[in-house]
Amino acid sequence: MLKFAIVLAFGCIGTALLLNFWRLLRGPGPTDRILALDTMYVNTTALLVLLGLHLDRDIYFEAALLIALMGFVGTVALCKYLLRGDIIE
Repeated sequence: MLKFAIVLAFGCIGTALLLNFWRLLRGPGPTDRILALDTMYVNTTALLVLLGLHLDRDIYFEAALLIALMGFVGTVALCKYLLRGDIIE
């Protein structure tokens, strides 16, 4: 039963990742594209956690943590660039 739930979650999150990628490419504005990129980081983190559960490996959880951290820093930098035009003051 758990294997079926993990496979179903892979499908749902994979579909969400593809839809976010479509929004990243076709977004009407830069804020929509940044939001799609941030959501893609979250979906990638979720996929890595699911893969770690499926394969019973701990290394995927560490990779998910690093991607989440890099995604947060990247989103903050892009938002600051959009608001002020400069990242470092």
